[in-house]
Amino acid sequence: MKSKTSVPPQEGAAPPSRCPDNSAFKQQRLPAWKPQLTIASVLSGFFLTGAFCLTVGVCLVLSANSVREIQIDYSDKCSDCSKLRENSSNWNKECHCSVNFTLKEDILGDVFMYYGLENFYQNHRRYVISRSDAQLLGRNVNIQRSYCAPFSTYRNGTPMAPCGAIANSMFNDTIDLFYNRNLSVIQVPLLKTGNSWWTDKNVKFRNPESYNLSSAFAGTARPPYWHKPVYLLDEEDERNNGYVNDDFIIWMRVSAFATFRNLYRRVRRVRHFAEGLPAGNYTFRIAYNFPVTRFKGRKHVILSTVVWSGGSNPFLAIAYLVSGTAATLTGFVITGIHLKLRKKKTYFQKQ
Repeated sequence: MKSKTSVPPQEGAAPPSRCPDNSAFKQQRLPAWKPQLTIASVLSGFFLTGAFCLTVGVCLVLSANSVREIQIDYSDKCSDCSKLRENSSNWNKECHCSVNFTLKEDILGDVFMYYGLENFYQNHRRYVISRSDAQLLGRNVNIQRSYCAPFSTYRNGTPMAPCGAIANSMFNDTIDLFYNRNLSVIQVPLLKTGNSWWTDKNVKFRNPESYNLSSAFAGTARPPYWHKPVYLLDEEDERNNGYVNDDFIIWMRVSAFATFRNLYRRVRRVRHFAEGLPAGNYTFRIAYNFPVTRFKGRKHVILSTVVWSGGSNPFLAIAYLVSGTAATLTGFVITGIHLKLRKKKTYFQKQ
């Protein structure tokens, strides 16, 4: 077998070059545009940015001020039910309370009902990851390998459906709205479907495949804090049951802040409410199930309209106003510095 031998370099030969090829790309000779920052272009950029942000901010403020909203705190008004719910042994006892309020003016247009929570932190890492996305897609998975623990299985090995701390803590108060018209009481028709995001309803959540929901969830049990199994969340509409229930889907999208609101219902615009909610006396009738006293929380019901910019959240408007003001003030500061330096330069030139 012949051995390979290296050929020694010829004496006096130049070593191979490591320089890049003499091309426009590798020698960085491609045509390029380099902005010339003159005082006119810099100042016009700051002032135009400031004017744009201030204009958008003012429009957002005016839009947010046109939103009609009423917020009612029922934490103290349902104090008897709250005390009952603090004792976990009373989980199967029903408790109802009523909250009266008056609308002095009509709320015209589409009216949305929200429930609001204060001091309820959903942004804890262990809480946020306590779910099984594969299970929520209707797949047959071993949830003991998920992050759902300790809300994954019962002591006898029965898996929870759905599993995890987020699902277990789902808001479960039932809120109905009644209109006191003359001597009659009319229940305001509310829509419980069509409130969740399309991507959540059609992409992220699926029910297990079976000929009916009860058999699809056979061999599983409801989470400990739930009053009914997942396939009975909406006993009136079978299509709004299981993992595709709108209330459940909305709750599973956790909030980044301790105070938040979630869409609960929409007013159905029919008969007396075709134009919205007329002025008059109303009553919220609440089946109280969600305790908040132990973590010093509060609960609200919010009736609100929306505009082209959304609800009555002023954050975006304030952000635009602050940015526009900062850009404008920066423009004036740069103008003052420029005039001062130009005056000093002219003085030295005359000397």
